[in-house]
Amino acid sequence: MSESESEPIRVVIVDDHPSLRAGVKADLEGSGVATVVGEASDGGEAIEVVRQSMPDVVLMDLSMPTVQGVDAIKAIVEELPHVKILVLSASEAESNVLEAIKLGAAGYLLKTSTASELADGVTRVYAGDAVFTPSLAGLLLSEFRRTADVEPGEPGLTQRENEILRLVAKGYAYGEIAQELFISTKTVQNHVRNILTKLHLRSRYELMRYAIKRGLDHTG
Repeated sequence: MSESESEPIRVVIVDDHPSLRAGVKADLEGSGVATVVGEASDGGEAIEVVRQSMPDVVLMDLSMPTVQGVDAIKAIVEELPHVKILVLSASEAESNVLEAIKLGAAGYLLKTSTASELADGVTRVYAGDAVFTPSLAGLLLSEFRRTADVEPGEPGLTQRENEILRLVAKGYAYGEIAQELFISTKTVQNHVRNILTKLHLRSRYELMRYAIKRGLDHTG
């Protein structure tokens, strides 16, 4: 099946402003890449909506009444780890953006993003890529180096897995890794899942922290 014939990406939008939800929905569905299968105005409501609608991607605001976005992210990632979460942030300077990424969010978009940026972000996250600006990526790498103080036991990784681990440490997205190694993005995703299993790690954040601890971000 060609990309144009593929099913739209199923999205849930979580934000306490109805007008923003309506705008994001119009942009995504107008792009043709996604269909909105649920909406929520609070983190607690978001958890229930995600359980019921089983989306592919959740666009999650962080600052909401009652249950905050980071709490909803933690609950969703623990219960439904296959659901990709993309933060909707008013500013990349928000302190809880970093916390959201640590908890398993796949990246973030500014609320001022254009329709094409929204569609591209949702598409990339659905495909397994992380969505960050260079400034936030730099902040994440600094945080990984600062907190990478526990090294798991030495794994029995294959040569290909070690190559991918080195590129993850350098902040490469899955698509970039695929281009670098002349393999498909799907193959990269499968290798990463195998690496996580072998290392007894749960997320891309933990994997990058492990790789940086081993100094792989400085290797050739």
